[in-house]
Amino acid sequence: MTTNKAGRFLAKALVIDLDYRKEHQEPISSGAASVSSVETYVEREPTAKEYLLSFKPTVGGFKHYLHGLFPFVAWIFHYNLTWLLGDVIAGVTVGFVVIPQGMAYALLAKLPPEYGLYTSFVGFLLYWAFATSKDITIGTVAVMSTIVGNIVIKVQKKHPEMPAEQIARALALISGCVLLFIGLIRAGWIVEFIPLIAITSFMTGAAISIGVGQVPALLGIPGINTRAAPYEVIINTLKALPKAKLDSAMGLSALFMLYGIRIICSQMTKRQPNRKKFWFFLSTLRMAFVILLYILISYLANRNVKVATKAKFKILGKVPRGFKHAGAPTINTTILKAIAPDLPVTIIVLILEHIAISKSFGRINNYVINPSQELVAVGFTNVFGPFLGAYPATGSFSRTAIKSKAGVRTPLAGIFTAVIVLLALYALTAVFFYIPSSSLAAIIIHAVGDLITPPNVVFQFWETSPFEVIIFFAGVLLTIFTNIENGIYLTIATSLALLLWRHLKSHGAFLGKVNIYRATPDSLAHKESYGPGAEDRKAREAFVPINHHDGSNPQIEVESPYPGVFIYRFSEGFTYLNQQHYMDELVSHAQHIARPTKLDRFAKIGDRPWNDPGPRRGQQINLDDNRPILRAIVLDFSSVNHVDVTSIQGLVDVRNQLDRYAAPEQVEWHFASINNRWTKRALTAAGFGYISTDRVRARSHWTPVYSFAAVGDTPSRDPKTGDVEAQDEIQRIGEKNESFPGKLSTVHGQNRPYFHIDVPAAVESAIAGIETKLSQVSSGSSETHAAQGVAEVHAKSG
Repeated sequence: MTTNKAGRFLAKALVIDLDYRKEHQEPISSGAASVSSVETYVEREPTAKEYLLSFKPTVGGFKHYLHGLFPFVAWIFHYNLTWLLGDVIAGVTVGFVVIPQGMAYALLAKLPPEYGLYTSFVGFLLYWAFATSKDITIGTVAVMSTIVGNIVIKVQKKHPEMPAEQIARALALISGCVLLFIGLIRAGWIVEFIPLIAITSFMTGAAISIGVGQVPALLGIPGINTRAAPYEVIINTLKALPKAKLDSAMGLSALFMLYGIRIICSQMTKRQPNRKKFWFFLSTLRMAFVILLYILISYLANRNVKVATKAKFKILGKVPRGFKHAGAPTINTTILKAIAPDLPVTIIVLILEHIAISKSFGRINNYVINPSQELVAVGFTNVFGPFLGAYPATGSFSRTAIKSKAGVRTPLAGIFTAVIVLLALYALTAVFFYIPSSSLAAIIIHAVGDLITPPNVVFQFWETSPFEVIIFFAGVLLTIFTNIENGIYLTIATSLALLLWRHLKSHGAFLGKVNIYRATPDSLAHKESYGPGAEDRKAREAFVPINHHDGSNPQIEVESPYPGVFIYRFSEGFTYLNQQHYMDELVSHAQHIARPTKLDRFAKIGDRPWNDPGPRRGQQINLDDNRPILRAIVLDFSSVNHVDVTSIQGLVDVRNQLDRYAAPEQVEWHFASINNRWTKRALTAAGFGYISTDRVRARSHWTPVYSFAAVGDTPSRDPKTGDVEAQDEIQRIGEKNESFPGKLSTVHGQNRPYFHIDVPAAVESAIAGIETKLSQVSSGSSETHAAQGVAEVHAKSG
């Protein structure tokens, strides 16, 4: 009470009118209140205090937050031997794939091959503790490695003294800190700004760019700048084909073998479905098999070579044993300034690849990932990884697919992959010396080929949204003719622009009434039961767009629900972005279909506004306009969740505009299917939804139409026997309106008679109000006015 008095005193001091609504507070209908089976429900508005308290931290919320940071707690204590077997098989399988891939991708990043193994090891070792996906694998990826390589080249042009690994490790640490921060504040929703079309375009363009850049290494052609635009690389490679060396034999044969093994295994899987697992693992291990085979060939050809540069074809060379580059990454202002311009694209790619892949496999395997927690996992990996020599890492599509198909059971499978990588770092580095560089190029080309979007998927995009396919190809072509970064920025920017354009240019729909006859194909054989005039026909009213733009049958005639009543449905929310477009459409249609109440509103031509000059000079105003006058607007808010100050002000302005058009009558505003209490509060603050004291005096006999529902203990079933027949009998009685089952109350508050549960309820209430008003006019006016009112009721709406 003291707070209320203080608030009123402050409002008075600031000249704020708290009683501006003049809301009628008496019982709406004394008849309804006197019925013992009807309970009065007065709708209470939300308060600013409630809104602020919704953000109040709680102990339970803090515990939930901590539990969410370490999701492994939910399943680790249920770990069993079956899960262990599945994780070991999947983890070891991925381990054999990641070793050649990791070293190959490190070369894309302009780093020594061991950095790919460091990056893979850290990702597999740490991810399981923070994971909400059992399938995803964090480590080196082709696209991120290419971008890191581009950044290294760009930075070294200005700072040639700066080592490549120093740049890459600093980039990983800074981007990891950003991702970790985004994840910790649970702002993972930002990934929703990146649409699928941007992801597929980016993947396709990047795959083409990477694949083209590996062709010179595949053929052993020296002196080609593979970091140039892909179209330039293609042209220069074709010109230099005569310079191809022995490397091409090692590269092309390895590439054909990789595809050959996959095709054979795929065909055998179809022919021998009972041996599906065997052929799957054989196909999965093809990279390991091919790289081991070509290591053997390379060893036999170069076994007497001690220096890699003297080999008969280009080989990988010496790979240091263990973690030789562990230590704190170098971070200073020079490095920060150098990598700052490329941090946005690095962060976008890290987010884009990981979240897209984890979401996809979550849907495939029936679980839901937490984007914020996934960003915590990626962020922590990239923060800790540089201390062991890792560069930026994120989710890998190819290895995730292998891990999923191998039967992984939990995220703990990453530990077993990390063990395989660790063994490779300490036991196989001498073997890595003989790996042919052209064979590694074949592995990269083979791996990125799966990232290209198949034509069938693009065709499905075209069937869904043709304009987005244009964005897709624009991103791919820009990547091919410039670079990957430009393609990413273009697709995201144009997708957001398309979203805004669709929102800005939203078109609402004016609805009309049709009678719907519900029947089965069998019952339609007895047409006399459902035709016009049949006594037992089952029909109901439905409301569909009058222009049939929703695809409804254009042969069906849509009727006006009542002369002068218009139903308008919002299509894409109702905000400051699209309110002007909506309101202009509403006013234009209403004034086109309905006439002003007073046709001779202006006594002199000079009184008319410039935009409504009337007939030409010397001609009379047409007083035979048979259009109905504007009586009520029904707004369908089923697609509206939030409103803002601009949209509400636009609604107020249109109300005033249409009131002037209908003067001396007032247009009634009814709202259907409002989903949000704050939307109701905003509308009420603008004068909608309730009956003012002035309107109550003007229409003292109007009884609003409410939607009632049962409350409390309803006799929907016999309390003693639970007899279904009793339930059916109650339903039958309810349908015949003989009585209502149990105690009733309004769904929406009786103090909000213009807010309705759906469009039919809103239309029914609007018609009831109009007819009550017309009956009052008919009883208190001259015979001429009464005849005019009756004629208008039966007029056919334009």
